[in-house]
Parts: sequence; C-alpha cells; structure tokens
Amino acid sequence: MKKILVAEDNDSNYVLMTYLLKKDFEFERANNGQVAVEMVDTNSYDLVLMDIKMPVMDGLEATKRIKEAHPDLPVVALTANAFDSDRAAAEKAGCVGFLSKPVNRDECISLLKKILGE
Repeated sequence: MKKILVAEDNDSNYVLMTYLLKKDFEFERANNGQVAVEMVDTNSYDLVLMDIKMPVMDGLEATKRIKEAHPDLPVVALTANAFDSDRAAAEKAGCVGFLSKPVNRDECISLLKKILGE
C-alpha cells in the first residue's frame, strides 16, 4: 500500500483526509511545513499532500525545500484557496497536482492514483 504524508495543521481537515484516504493508502501527519520537511527527510513516502496555509512554514516553502532534496517525490497542493493564482503558485513551488477544499473523495483518490501510476 502506498504511503502518503498529509501536511495539514487543522485537526478537522486532517480527520476528513483520514476518512478519505484510509481505504486506499497508509498515511502519516505533519502539522506544519517545517515538520513535513523533516519527516520527508527521515522517512519514506510515495506522495505528499501539502496544505498551503500552515503555521511555522507554509506549504509553498515546504514544497520548495522538499523538491530540492527529493525531486522525484510528488507533492499535491491541498488548499481552500482555489484561485488560478494559487494553482500557479503551487505549480511554481513544485506541486504536480492541486486539490481544493472541501475535498471530493472520488476526485482526490483518482488524482492520487493517477500521479502514483496506479
């Protein structure tokens, strides 16, 4: 089973993601961008779901740092901000996909499986 790091600071959003992902993936949580960078550096993940607005280090900066050290690790932006400018900023940071909150389960699973080649 593929392993995903869910970088999400909001408890209720994380609970929703666990509900969406639990049948198809293993996952762990990072509650801010700095923790996400540290976890990626010390653990093995197949994909990172990255909330963009987080304390300590935002998701865009965390994505840039992760992609510098792990260029082949796919990162998918996860945000309530669904504007074209937010999508462009996420892509510029290195995200290969974009999910808007509230997340639709079928859309989420389909995107993740496509990125992971399943």
